[in-house]
Amino acid sequence: MRTRPAFLAGTWYPREPSHLEQLLGTFFEREAAIPGVRGIVVPHAGYVYSGSIAAKAYSTIPKDFDGTIVLIGPSHRAPVTATSMCSWETPIGIINSDEVFIRATGIPVDDSLFFQQKNPENSLEVQMPFIKYRFPRARVAPVIMGDQSLVSAVALSERILEAVSATVRDVRIVASSDFSHYVPALKAKTLDLQAIEALSNLNMPLFYERIMKLGVSACGYGPIAAMCLVAQEMGATKGDLIEYGTSGDITGDQSEVVGYAALAVV
Repeated sequence: MRTRPAFLAGTWYPREPSHLEQLLGTFFEREAAIPGVRGIVVPHAGYVYSGSIAAKAYSTIPKDFDGTIVLIGPSHRAPVTATSMCSWETPIGIINSDEVFIRATGIPVDDSLFFQQKNPENSLEVQMPFIKYRFPRARVAPVIMGDQSLVSAVALSERILEAVSATVRDVRIVASSDFSHYVPALKAKTLDLQAIEALSNLNMPLFYERIMKLGVSACGYGPIAAMCLVAQEMGATKGDLIEYGTSGDITGDQSEVVGYAALAVV
């Protein structure tokens, strides 16, 4: 089995293990325990910007979870939906993929999309240290999503549900997405919260309508939809906003921000 290197360690998050563990420990000091979480939405920016918000989402899942985390991120580099059976290097240890579950999804395997050292895909990699730290015994099923249409989200959710049924795995779904990009902070918050409000009752057509009509530049709306659709079939009925913030909260520059949200689907 190939191991994907931690290409972004030292830039997007710390490379030195003790520094990374200390930072993650600080992030997880603020937990948000919520019973029955089936899926979450987490941001994927550099840890200085969105790490605390991402940890808030992960903290809704009990730390003793040792099943399979299906991690869905948008493909920023190629318009392709694919998976990989590689293991994942992090500065604090290796995460193994759940090969049986991945095969059961029938999603095409394309390692080349995961091993691009030049301009590597960040939407999945930045999640791996959170997963290793919070759920050290869990395995992952990583998916990058190209076509993010509602039709594609439905199709992806069906593949995941078929794998859940075939393998009888204990599964949680993680959707990796930032929200508005490079707009004034007030506009980002106004637009993002309107889109997020549609997730309160998991109304996917309304969510897509608001994303499109309002021009919300969320990069992972497809992964969010696929996660919500799977969670619904697993018994979830609502999406709860845990925390919202922007890059401007860190930099102080409110003129052009990126929006970040932690959501739990229960």
